[in-house]
Amino acid sequence: MKIALISGTSGLVGMQLLHQLLQGKEYDYVLSVGRRKLALKHEKLVQIDGDLSKINSWDWQEKVNAQSLGGAYHGLIETISTKTSEIHAFSSLGTTIKVAGSKEQFYAIDHDLVIEFARWAKKIGAGKFLYVSALGADSGSSVFYNKVKGETEEDLKTFKFNYLGFFRPSLLLGNRSEFRIGELVATIFMKPLVWLKLAKNIRPIYDYQVAKAMVKKALSSSSDSVEVILSGQMQDLSK
Repeated sequence: MKIALISGTSGLVGMQLLHQLLQGKEYDYVLSVGRRKLALKHEKLVQIDGDLSKINSWDWQEKVNAQSLGGAYHGLIETISTKTSEIHAFSSLGTTIKVAGSKEQFYAIDHDLVIEFARWAKKIGAGKFLYVSALGADSGSSVFYNKVKGETEEDLKTFKFNYLGFFRPSLLLGNRSEFRIGELVATIFMKPLVWLKLAKNIRPIYDYQVAKAMVKKALSSSSDSVEVILSGQMQDLSK
């Protein structure tokens, strides 16, 4: 049995990723964790909600059982608990400083919640962890956003997953639920690069391309235990 764990499903890439995981035949269950449940139902989708900063103290089995009608999810709980399933974890958690309200709150979401999700995923048996980072991620960067993404990558390495993939997209294209003036301006100037096929690693990339690349990488074998996947490679993988 293959099981996907996912956090950040309400975001741009997260929604596309959830769609890919549910529509494909490779995963038997998709276990989504978040602050609140999405208004979405699917036979493979199991949603559990709560305070993500406390995910490692959750009784996740009880949360799953509370939704189970006639023991529908017994197989899911049993295979995870007995370590007889192949588990892949996907994180697209992220926000902006404006939405978060401060640098401290931004760090709490983009770093701390990702790390807590990774800790939980490792604890219940995830062998692969795939993380949506950012172009320019660098723990030594003078740019706060890039520094946080870089620190998150470095801290994820400490969990020693069998495979750890860092996906560093450039400017993301897609239908956002929130208005971001900076990204709108950047999109206007950079979107022609998509059509001109120039600078593959810095030209904008669509949300669904990132999602497709993540799923394809999760399902493939790799000789690298830690891998950085840039926008150009994601675009090629999504074809």
